Formats: sequence, structure tokens, C-alpha cells
Amino acid sequence: MKSIISCTIITFSLTIAGSAFAADMPPFAKAKCGVCHTVEKKLVGPSYNDISAKYKGNPDAVNKIVASVTKGGDFGWKLGKMPPKGAGANDAEIKTMAEYIVSLAK
Repeated sequence: MKSIISCTIITFSLTIAGSAFAADMPPFAKAKCGVCHTVEKKLVGPSYNDISAKYKGNPDAVNKIVASVTKGGDFGWKLGKMPPKGAGANDAEIKTMAEYIVSLAK
């Protein structure tokens, strides 16, 4: 009985922790940006953490990311060219995602 209760508590705690991390990412991000990007690993494009590190300390980081994503290009990553507005994100989604990426800077 104790082991069942312990497993339930651990599972619940991990679920809550996982939800907290996932809740920070905008809901559209996985479908529209996740095709090419992840938080920690390079896929087709750089990871969100790498992008965040590139702009860390730049007071105009959000605007620069928004401009880059809106225009499209390789942005100096040499990983291939991102199409303008990525996978069809609208202007509000691009700004929200740029703010999220900048918030990852450690």
C-alpha cells in the first residue's frame, strides 16, 4: 500500500513539473515552430536555447528575432533557410514566440 501511494505521489509530482515547463511554451509553438526547432536540440534549425544565447543581453532581442522570422533566411546559422514566417505563423504568434525564446536566456 505504501509503495502505491509513493508511486502515485511521485507520478503526480512529475506530471506537475512537466506541465509547468510545457505551460511556458506558447500553445501553437509545437505545431508551427516545432517542425524545425526544439528547446534544447538542433533539428532543422537551431534550438530555442541557442537562439536565446545568441541574443542574451541584447535589449532589442525580441524585435530582432521578430524581424528575422518574419523575413526568413539563414540568420548566420548556416543550417538552411527558414521560409518567411516559418510554418505560417502570424505576426502575434511570432512576437509571442520571440518573447518566449528571449525569456530562456540564463
